[in-house]
Amino acid sequence: MSYGTASPGDLGRRLAYHRRRLGLTRRQVAERAGVVPGYVQYLETYPSPLDEGVLLRLAAALETTALELLGGNADRPPGQGGPAGRPVLRPLGRDECLRLIAPGGVGRVAYAGSTGPAVFPVNYVFHGGAIVFRTRAGGPMDRDLRGGVAGVAVRAGFEVDRIDEAERRGWSVLVQGPAQHLAPDETPPQAAVLDVRPWAGGERDQCIRIIAQEVSGRRIEGI
Repeated sequence: MSYGTASPGDLGRRLAYHRRRLGLTRRQVAERAGVVPGYVQYLETYPSPLDEGVLLRLAAALETTALELLGGNADRPPGQGGPAGRPVLRPLGRDECLRLIAPGGVGRVAYAGSTGPAVFPVNYVFHGGAIVFRTRAGGPMDRDLRGGVAGVAVRAGFEVDRIDEAERRGWSVLVQGPAQHLAPDETPPQAAVLDVRPWAGGERDQCIRIIAQEVSGRRIEGI
């Protein structure tokens, strides 16, 4: 069976997670796997190639599988690995929420569409206290977010999350506010057309921003 490849950094984090999950020291894992304790520490700390035989022994020592250690389950829907030991869910303050979403990436815009509730993933940037993304002018999202009432903006939600499968932790941030259509002269010039390149491709030149009026979030992690 071929186990493929994985980032050695991720491998080290998975090794450390499963060791802590079992309450084992590095020496105990080394004894179970038949390697020296310093090698376990090295694998957890530095990117390193790993012999298949050692990988299988480490997986057995950690009561998991080689596929799990290599992240070979990456194509599965996230969150199926089970919770961390003694998970704790805590709220995030506004400043921390905005710091987490500031790098941009992919989030989900949600609003009341013409045919019912709608949620779509979009590429976004966070600029000037608002979520900004691009959509197709005249398309369904463009029409729905215009609302049809002059001077009245449609209220929308925007959710961003990150899940760390190796550590069984993650966070989620929800932004709520009015969705405003940007005119071409309102587009922030320093953002290089907002630096948003929608994965969906096509002509998506209509920029929309959601003002971050209400911001909330939660983080989950094990203790």
